[in-house]
Amino acid sequence: MLTLTCPCCGVAAEETELAPGGEAHLKRFGPGASDEDFETYMFARKNPKGVHFERWRHAYGCGKWFLAARCTATLEVFGTYPAQTTEPPADLIARIKTRRPDWEGCK
Repeated sequence: MLTLTCPCCGVAAEETELAPGGEAHLKRFGPGASDEDFETYMFARKNPKGVHFERWRHAYGCGKWFLAARCTATLEVFGTYPAQTTEPPADLIARIKTRRPDWEGCK
């Protein structure tokens, strides 16, 4: 079972207490965006086998959104961080590179 630690309240919660929110760090487009940009935002998502950054909500806890880095193949969790963060923290990237030396980083 997947267990993530909510960075907002500090509780280690099993996935049954959480609600997935899809890919993290997407560039959102507002009014005036081209149809192509809007289509990409709405429908084009990464689905990697390996390290992935995702949005999660502590639905049966504090109710707040947060971000997590995990391996989609093994469910290994590298870390979690607040949803207001615009890019993965440097210490989290270093932790991922230590565990996955062949990882090429965020693309």
